[in-house]
Amino acid sequence: MIYEMRTYPLKPGTVPEFEERFGQALPHREKYSKLGAFWHTEIGPLDQVIHVWPYADAADQARVRAAAAQDPNWPPKTQEFTLSMESEILHPAPFMRPLEPRAMGSIYEMRIYTYQSGSMPEVLKRWGEAIEERERHSPLAACWYTDVGVLNRFFHVWPYRDFAERERVRQESRRNGHWPPPTREFLLRQENKLLAPAAFSPLK
Repeated sequence: MIYEMRTYPLKPGTVPEFEERFGQALPHREKYSKLGAFWHTEIGPLDQVIHVWPYADAADQARVRAAAAQDPNWPPKTQEFTLSMESEILHPAPFMRPLEPRAMGSIYEMRIYTYQSGSMPEVLKRWGEAIEERERHSPLAACWYTDVGVLNRFFHVWPYRDFAERERVRQESRRNGHWPPPTREFLLRQENKLLAPAAFSPLK
């Protein structure tokens, strides 16, 4: 399984109209493959939308995208709102559960870490050893690392009911010393975004 994450920075104030047009066109695109998740940023870099598409492999992605490109109703007419487009091909971490339609929270925190070249196998090992303890406090929605795009990037996504739950869980998960995983020695950069799912997102 691979995932394509597409991130679009938009002109200020255009996220609602972008999402409306995307949602209207989505049934045409889902004739070829299903959407995994769709969010827009609430805190962090504003006016971004992020959509994630699961594929069996690179050949499946190429086949689906070629078929969808022939559909007269796809892509949605949103070019007037889009400032740029970024696409990354991601591998799921060994401990990640597949994205499936489910209600998980009203906000999602996406944390993006850039690690030293060559360190990803050890990072995944240490995360795998620690993740069960962390999920005692709240579930992991997704965890990926880059294969195509900006390399050595590691994404983890956490759902919360609200900001108060996020703060409580983050404090509780650190109390026993098992979290976060000991990967700071490899870490070059950290970013985060707080996201809200679109009404049509399968992951809510």
